[in-house]
Amino acid sequence: MELITNVDDPVLDKLQLACSHIKTLLQNSTNLEKGLEKMDENFDTIQESLSMASRRVAPLQSLSIGAKSLETRINRAISPALALLESFKLSESLQRKLLDTASKLINEKTSKNRLKKLIKYVACVDDLNVALTSISQESEPAIQKLQEVVEFLSRTKATDQYRTLRFRETLITLKALYETEVDSMRFDGLLDEALLNLQDEYESLLQQLRHQNIGDDMTEMMPEKLGTELEIEVLRRISETLAANDCLDICIDIFVRVRYRRAAKALMRLSPDYLKTYTPEEIDEMEWESLEMAIALWIQHFELAVKVVFVSEKDLCNQVLGNIMEGMVWPECFVKIADKIMAVFFRFGEGVARSNKEPQKLFKLLDMFDSLEKLKPEFSEIFEGEAGADICSRFRELKKLLVHSSTKVFWEFGLQIESNQDGLPQPPDGSVPKLVRYSINYLKNLAMDSYTAPMAQVLRTDQLWKAGILSTSESDENLLKDAISNVMEAIQRNIETKKSLYKDKVLPHIYAMNTYWYIYMRTRNTELGKLLGEQYMKKRYRQVAEESANLYQKQAWGTLVRLLDTEEINRANKDGVGALIRGKMDAFMVGFDEMCQRHRSSYSIISDADLREQMKDASIGLVLPAYTEFIRNYSSFLDVKSNMSPELLEDFLSQIFEGGDQVADGKSNLRRRNSSHRNDMRRSSVD
Repeated sequence: MELITNVDDPVLDKLQLACSHIKTLLQNSTNLEKGLEKMDENFDTIQESLSMASRRVAPLQSLSIGAKSLETRINRAISPALALLESFKLSESLQRKLLDTASKLINEKTSKNRLKKLIKYVACVDDLNVALTSISQESEPAIQKLQEVVEFLSRTKATDQYRTLRFRETLITLKALYETEVDSMRFDGLLDEALLNLQDEYESLLQQLRHQNIGDDMTEMMPEKLGTELEIEVLRRISETLAANDCLDICIDIFVRVRYRRAAKALMRLSPDYLKTYTPEEIDEMEWESLEMAIALWIQHFELAVKVVFVSEKDLCNQVLGNIMEGMVWPECFVKIADKIMAVFFRFGEGVARSNKEPQKLFKLLDMFDSLEKLKPEFSEIFEGEAGADICSRFRELKKLLVHSSTKVFWEFGLQIESNQDGLPQPPDGSVPKLVRYSINYLKNLAMDSYTAPMAQVLRTDQLWKAGILSTSESDENLLKDAISNVMEAIQRNIETKKSLYKDKVLPHIYAMNTYWYIYMRTRNTELGKLLGEQYMKKRYRQVAEESANLYQKQAWGTLVRLLDTEEINRANKDGVGALIRGKMDAFMVGFDEMCQRHRSSYSIISDADLREQMKDASIGLVLPAYTEFIRNYSSFLDVKSNMSPELLEDFLSQIFEGGDQVADGKSNLRRRNSSHRNDMRRSSVD
């Protein structure tokens, strides 16, 4: 063994070293195991200590959590109460500010500065209202929270009695404040007084906004702006403040009442006294000139009210009340302002439309209808929407009444002409009757440009109502032409009826000649003549007048000319030819004298100068040649000195158509000569 040990072997050295290490490792492991066992014993001791400590700390932890929970509950109740106290402080500050602003407002005399201070006053009122509203909204929740805490503390005894008592006292104080002070501050305090002041300022400012230009030069109907931008701003702010404080009804009442009075007073400056007469019976009793003036004023004032007064009032209403209730309030307010005034205008117009249907009213009815028709677009725009539906409906009803009345007046006028309801007999002298003169002038006016369009529209509307909206309507021109033609035919039938009533053979032809020629000459080159047509007028009136003129020549002068016919003389024997010639001349002179007397006393001198000249020439051309030839051919049988010369006969004929005293003097001479001639005839017959 020693031999082996002493041998220097590297492998053995390594093994020995490894063995040594293993021993060391085993020793360390043994030591570590002992250490772990000791540590394990220490951990058990610590764990036992921690468990004991945990059992001792657990009640304290529970108390801490309870305290945190209680603190949270109390803070949740106190925070609203603290906020409520801050609101009370703010309201007190705002009330002092409001009083200070009110004092400055009262002392301010300058209009513009006063308006600016009034805006500040309104702003203070708004702020105070917000503060009081906040107090009102915050009080009940704050009281409820305190109530819950007091009940919790009383039930759980989570704190001492002293703290619980303080909470209870605080709760009682807040309840009393809420029940007595909050409502008083809102409805009986400074805010209420401020709102009353604002209502007075609101009414005063609205009264200051007046229509300045009404009654001056109304040729240009332009609406005016009521109030400056500052005035409008103040009114708008006050309106919104009153509405926000449950005073909207009062605000609307003030606005409508004041602005109605201002609008009415503006129109009263035009002196519309005629509007006091509005029933059909009262209108029938008015003098025609007064009614004409009243209707003309009504048309002007109605247009002025719509285009000027109500446009201005509508703009003001929109500017002041437009922001309230999303713009739903102001249209109703505007209509309330306009309704009473429009009712007065409508009432008068309806009274005129329902009054007696006299012919002369047609033109005024058409004027009224035309004015409404022209005003329709602006009227519909001003009173648009649901609020203005009733006024627009009454506007349409008035137009319907005017259409009905206009057509009734027109058709009744034609019927009156045809049935000879003028109550007058045929003219005894054959002159143009008043009815024809009136009717032609009436139709001439109706055919003027200012009346053709409204009359045609009235007729078309009436036709659509009767025949239905789907019926085929004529053009306006044809419709009016047919209507006027019907009246012209009624005039013609009236003329023929009166013509047939004459007993005298000459008068009917004078009457027809005068009347038809008058109609033709008064309508030619006029709007009426153009509407009816030249051929129509020539055929129905000029030709008839010319035919009547020819018949007049035959009846008045042709009969005299036939007395001078020579055929009978040519057949007579020589012994009786002288007496026959003198008899014819005597009969001619008697007939001529009688015809002159009739023209002087019974027959109308032809009114138209041209026709009169034509008839004079025609009469002279018919009578004078026959007389001249008779005198020349049989002068040997006649006493030339006792008979008129052809020149004197021509002069007499001229004077018949020219009128004058010479005709009477000449006829007296003629009667004296005729008397002398008849005496000569008696003597010759005795011989």
